[in-house]
Amino acid sequence: MDLPIADNSTDYVRVAQAIAYLRRHKTQQPDLAALAAHLELSEFHVQKLFSRWAGISPKRFLQFLTVEYAKRRMAESGDLLTLSHDAGLSGPGRLHDLFVTMEAMSPGEFKRAAAGMTIRFGVHETPFGPALIANTQRGICHLSFPDRQRQDQAIAGLQGLWPSAHLENSPVESAALLGRIFHGKEVSCEKPLSLWVSGSNFQIQVWRALLQIPFARLLNYQQLAAFLDRPKAARAVGNAIAHNPVAYLIPCHRVLRRNGDFGKYHWGEERKAALVAWEAASDAAADC
Repeated sequence: MDLPIADNSTDYVRVAQAIAYLRRHKTQQPDLAALAAHLELSEFHVQKLFSRWAGISPKRFLQFLTVEYAKRRMAESGDLLTLSHDAGLSGPGRLHDLFVTMEAMSPGEFKRAAAGMTIRFGVHETPFGPALIANTQRGICHLSFPDRQRQDQAIAGLQGLWPSAHLENSPVESAALLGRIFHGKEVSCEKPLSLWVSGSNFQIQVWRALLQIPFARLLNYQQLAAFLDRPKAARAVGNAIAHNPVAYLIPCHRVLRRNGDFGKYHWGEERKAALVAWEAASDAAADC
């Protein structure tokens, strides 16, 4: 039951299996021995797996998946965003946050601007499995997590979104972008990551609000709706989140249900839980 040498993406497959198992058996609160048995690994190698992927022990990682942790973090984040809003700030942040700017257009404007444009894309491994990223001269327009067996379908879907644009496989550029996003390479406030997206006015409002949720913080749909001064629009907020075209950078994974449940995620509930816990682990390590 030796753990093979693996990169973070391969480790993620095991971590996702562990999260799925823990979610199914959360009432039993399985211990490390039960988790190791499910993964068909020794306890030593499960410990090594989580330490390598998340930088913390499995026990500590599991704490970030609890309802209690989610509720506490949502309460803290709500207070933080309220203070920021009242002070007229653009949004609270941390030194290790990515600096992201967003240019948004209506669907009609976007369609006209994209005509004849070259969209450079690439698929690469990340700590959360394969990611497809697409970039233009005006900014990143797409980021998703397609399963390995659906990558060709995902690329075809990308072309379908911009039928009049030219798609160009650009592995060097796309690998550099994903390296900066997920591995902290060449992160600099002087060189922000620019996004170029299209949506309705309300969708754009929601996506801009998501950009103000700091790294490793959490909100629920009702809190986000209230932050937008639309307290009764939680369902509409959820619908706008579901149409987010740039996963992770527009951090819709940081919005949970009010009861602390992770809820649905276009790229899989286990991936959403992994994103939340991985950020929490990184944040805890930065505070040490």
